[in-house]
Amino acid sequence: DVKVLVVGNPANTNALIAQANAPDLDPRCFTAMVRLDHNRAMAQLAQKTNAHVNDVKRVIIWGNHSSTQYPDIHHATVKGKPATDLVGQDWYRDDFIPTVQQRGAAIIKARGASSAASAANAAIDHMRSWALGTDEGDWVSMAVPADGSYGISPGVIYGYPVTCRDGRYEIVLKLDANEFSRERMDATEKELREERAAIEHLLAG
Repeated sequence: DVKVLVVGNPANTNALIAQANAPDLDPRCFTAMVRLDHNRAMAQLAQKTNAHVNDVKRVIIWGNHSSTQYPDIHHATVKGKPATDLVGQDWYRDDFIPTVQQRGAAIIKARGASSAASAANAAIDHMRSWALGTDEGDWVSMAVPADGSYGISPGVIYGYPVTCRDGRYEIVLKLDANEFSRERMDATEKELREERAAIEHLLAG
């Protein structure tokens, strides 16, 4: 019942390496952190809609904890209203997505250091959700072993929407993904496959 959260970059692929070298543990024990990106996406959406971050639900970070990640608000709500009805497509595509993708780099550029406190807080959030459960009707983003869901073949650690209960997570299934989303979900998977190929020699067995 060990719970492993990998934060150090490249987090998803480092989690894969750790998982592969611990063959006696359930692969589901290993996760990587996209919660920092999830929290940033919630904050950006709350700011745009003049809402509190707690009013934002069902944001998704798909894929890699990198600049290819896909922050998805097509299923998100703000105060119970669809997020896509509250913000324009131009803002979503041209402002929101790149801001969330590049937020870490922007912070380093602005202050000359990483957002260590934000990452630490996100790690606490990740483990709290995993251990104590997610709120009813909501989900969080966790990078977990791909199992074929949403067409992402096993072999990578991929960011998904999940619900947690009794110390276990479950991927939220059967969400619609339009062509715009599909292209971005596939692009971040492609990067993860490239990262895996580069460290294949580190995978045990």
